[in-house]
Amino acid sequence: MKIGALKEISTGEQRVALTPESAIQLQKLGHDCVVQKGAGVAAGFSDAQYEAAGVKVAATAAALTKACDVIVKVRPPSEAEIKRLSPEKTLISFFYPGANEPLMELAKSKGASVIAMDMVPRISRAQKMDALSSMANIAGYRAVIEAGNNFGRFFTGQVTAAGKVPPAKVLVVGAGVAGLAAIGTSTSLGAITYAFDVRPEVGAEFVFLDFSEEQADGAATGGYAAVSSPEFAAAQLAKFREIAPDMDIVITTALIPNREAPELWTADMVASMKPGSVIVDLAAEKGGNCKLTVMDERIVTDNGVIIIGYTDFPSRMAAQASTL
Repeated sequence: MKIGALKEISTGEQRVALTPESAIQLQKLGHDCVVQKGAGVAAGFSDAQYEAAGVKVAATAAALTKACDVIVKVRPPSEAEIKRLSPEKTLISFFYPGANEPLMELAKSKGASVIAMDMVPRISRAQKMDALSSMANIAGYRAVIEAGNNFGRFFTGQVTAAGKVPPAKVLVVGAGVAGLAAIGTSTSLGAITYAFDVRPEVGAEFVFLDFSEEQADGAATGGYAAVSSPEFAAAQLAKFREIAPDMDIVITTALIPNREAPELWTADMVASMKPGSVIVDLAAEKGGNCKLTVMDERIVTDNGVIIIGYTDFPSRMAAQASTL
């Protein structure tokens, strides 16, 4: 087969679906690889690097699509990209078919095959293809780095001749893939790290609720958390209100597929936090876990709390993200 990687056209997207190294591995399996001119530049991969790896460089997206059997990209395709497909073509990308029904219908009308990487089951034998988890891992790590960049103190505590610095207190809400990456990064930087999750298997210094209902075990199939009952959600919010004034950094990661993000960090919780505290909301693209989050913006509240709603954390580490 001929496998071709398109250049991403979404604003701010720096990742590329095919790296020189992955192209080498595909060629070992007997496939030919093509990349659109400049597709890897933002991720640190020049056209010359691709050519050195035996990859052909196509001048345009149309030329690449015409020449290739399989077209790969990161973001969901545009209408123009879909219209270039035909029954002989297969497109592989993040597609989010549940939220992109018109695009699915357009692809159907072209007779093309579509493989949505976001629909790969999150099970053990599919881990090598679990691109969502790969990107969530990066997002969780980067969330802590962004929080540290906006936080006015060390993460780790210090006792020096110049004075004593207390360790930062970090709360990670939602300990799935992104949350676990955030926990590991925060802990390695020396912060006192707390975690909350409806699934009882996850770690850090766990924030427990005094709640006996079966719904307190929120594990669900497919690697996602289940929807909590109203009673459990109320108990959860009450616990967050109790600890909010003591937290320096809050990282929220709670998402349930094909739903708006649950509101877990309310305006009154933000108001109770200390000036200079930081909230990083990894659910911003779906409305945010924090009531005050603005997607793709960094805001400062009236009481001096910084809220970060960026949605491009994997793209900010484009070389690493593209490789994974």
